[in-house]
Amino acid sequence: MYKVNDNDKALFDQDGFLVVDRLIAADSLPPLHRAFDDLFHGHFETGVRPDEVNWQAATGDPDLTRQICNGWKANRQIARVVLDAGLAKNIATLGGWPGVRIMIDNLLWKPPATKSLGFHQDSAYLAWFTPSDLLTCWIALDDTRADGGTIEFVRGSHKWQPGVPEGEFHAPEDYRKPMRDAAAREGAEPEIVYVEVKAGGGSFHHGWTWHGSGANASPNPRRALVLHAMRSDVEYQPQNFGQGIGPIYSRYKRLGDNLLDENYFPILWRQDGYRTPQLDDYLDG
Repeated sequence: MYKVNDNDKALFDQDGFLVVDRLIAADSLPPLHRAFDDLFHGHFETGVRPDEVNWQAATGDPDLTRQICNGWKANRQIARVVLDAGLAKNIATLGGWPGVRIMIDNLLWKPPATKSLGFHQDSAYLAWFTPSDLLTCWIALDDTRADGGTIEFVRGSHKWQPGVPEGEFHAPEDYRKPMRDAAAREGAEPEIVYVEVKAGGGSFHHGWTWHGSGANASPNPRRALVLHAMRSDVEYQPQNFGQGIGPIYSRYKRLGDNLLDENYFPILWRQDGYRTPQLDDYLDG
């Protein structure tokens, strides 16, 4: 398992992202490819449906990026990656956090000729919990290249003023427009960096870093497994449930307090050694 070092932390703080050549082992890729096939064909190993199923083989628009959120609840192969304690510790190190919970995972699949995903800031959608810090690990399951619709970051854009959600996410006419508008407000000239890595590599990025991806103009698919992580000490902000994706994940709020239930937002790693006890039994199946 890759381990973050002091130089990585300095680069992350400076740029708002960090590109890593190897995040998962090569022999884990074929099982993950099979898991993607299963999930996008409606086969849920655990019997639990993911929280968001935005594309299925029988009904999905072939021009759009395929997306599922919280595949970890439906497939243990996905879960073994996104619930990994070592990965979470790396995130905590980059964020300077006391611990890490999974907020959601994303399964993103761009076959050839699939359209773009609009530029955005993840944290703009997250007023429903506090502290609303977010840090994301993006894992390439195929070799990536600039013309293949890989993820793009704007260097240093996490230091820009926080924005609000705007524009279309799936297949916008101009996928970089919200970012260019934000850059103009900052008086900044955006420097775009493409994440070009072999399968198994990827990146980490800050919740306020502007990012998106263009159309897949290559002959190869671009699959990515994404962990969106939050601090272990977050709480719900009920007054903001109507914002961002709050209407979806507020359904797990407990009666009587604002604590996030570990059944739905488990703690993956914490400085004191704690990890949600049920996780390892779940992963063992």
